[in-house]
Amino acid sequence: MARVKKGVNAHKRHKKILKLAKGFYGQRHGNFRAANPAVMRSLRSAYIGRKNKKREYRRLWIARINAAARANGISYSRLMDGLKKNGIDINRKMLSEMAIFDAQGFAQLCETAKNAYNN
Repeated sequence: MARVKKGVNAHKRHKKILKLAKGFYGQRHGNFRAANPAVMRSLRSAYIGRKNKKREYRRLWIARINAAARANGISYSRLMDGLKKNGIDINRKMLSEMAIFDAQGFAQLCETAKNAYNN
């Protein structure tokens, strides 16, 4: 049985990690032993960040909808409840866009929600 040396594979693996560490500070971009844990941590943080981004956007949309709804004399929760009771199925991203770019249309939705809430 021939002896298998690991040099080629180790070199490939090190190159892959060091490529991912490009732009890191100090030894972390040129030294495999320093770069490896930094790269692993950065990949883990990137994975978590992709999940957090969705949460942050939803929070932003809700804050914008709430501000615009209050300017029209209704709270966010009553607006959403009124829209649901009227069977208006529109997501928060689109409501936020309407609040910014189509104030009249958003005001009409607020009136619809107010009527559903009062009745």
